[in-house]
Amino acid sequence: MSLYEKKGAVIITCNKRLAPYLEQEVKELGFPIEETFITGVRINATMNECIRLNLGLRCASQVLYNIKQFEARDADAVYKEVYSYPWEQLLAPDGYFSVTSNVFNDTINNNMFANLRVKDAIVDRMQEKTGARPSTGAELSGAVIHLFWKGDAAELFIDTSGDSLARHGYRKIPGRAPMLEALAAATILAGKWDRKSPFINPMCGSGTLAIEAALIATDTCPGLFRNNYAFMHLLGFDETVYQDERGRLENRIKDNVPGLRIIATDYDAQAIVNATKNAKAAGVADLIEFNKVDFADTHVPQDKNGVVYINPEYGERLGELNELEATYKRIGDFMKQQCKGYHGYIFTGNMELAKKIGLKASRRIEFYNSKIDCRLLEYELYAGTKA
Repeated sequence: MSLYEKKGAVIITCNKRLAPYLEQEVKELGFPIEETFITGVRINATMNECIRLNLGLRCASQVLYNIKQFEARDADAVYKEVYSYPWEQLLAPDGYFSVTSNVFNDTINNNMFANLRVKDAIVDRMQEKTGARPSTGAELSGAVIHLFWKGDAAELFIDTSGDSLARHGYRKIPGRAPMLEALAAATILAGKWDRKSPFINPMCGSGTLAIEAALIATDTCPGLFRNNYAFMHLLGFDETVYQDERGRLENRIKDNVPGLRIIATDYDAQAIVNATKNAKAAGVADLIEFNKVDFADTHVPQDKNGVVYINPEYGERLGELNELEATYKRIGDFMKQQCKGYHGYIFTGNMELAKKIGLKASRRIEFYNSKIDCRLLEYELYAGTKA
């Protein structure tokens, strides 16, 4: 039986604190979750089903299909176990592959050495069995083999993704301090937006949040923006399965969402130009109203209640704290005065600055932006009194 049709353990990885939203997505694709952990989920699936996962997920990083588990005390043991796998049934003799790893073993102080031993074992096996040596390198443009090695326990995976799924592929101009696309999608999924009411995004920067909102509202999967995945470079890959999955997802896209308004603003004219270009690359420019205005002058429709989502600078990389304190106070005033009836969201990595908003958060949802400990603060912006 081909690996593409054989059920096996699949680990879907994500950045820290995105696992609850990844789990939600995987369930919506019809896969029961066997385990959820801090950086991903484990399911049982075939390689063909991994194609569906790669195309359909917003919050994931890699989709890893397990092909072997073994014990290894040192790198020589890893070489021996890797060499014993029938790579000639998986890799083309004249192909190209890369090796990645996560290694937590006392005998290894450099992951690159472990990668090298895996690469050598595969190449040596291929040379013996086929008389040819496939090319190798660091670029994840062909087949990718992943080693997870912790203590004496090791696992080999086929990385079916290659380049990280967390980068959705449409953002050609990232801006000054861009939010990773998978993180942006997860924060939207974490909120209470119904995917059809107004989504207001002042301080939009490169437009990532507004674009992800448009993709979510229209049920457009970011995997459709890519045309190269690691699973395509393995023996047994069936192009028709891939095209069928793409077709199914393309047919699911909603061309019209009644009542949807996505408004994105920034005071920086170049940011609006860049965000518009990114939205065009994502195919959603006609769904987003971009305007160059100060955030406090952003138009907030009053005929419908929706969400207003602001991702301000928080002093780690950009801006001066004194100026930001005044900005955060103005954000609070804007929400209180102009966003009544909406759900308000502030994404920040500086909780001291967040105090200047002057509103009590109904929820504080934990995320990381790179290595920065962040919170998505949710505010109930009542129209009239709370009662």
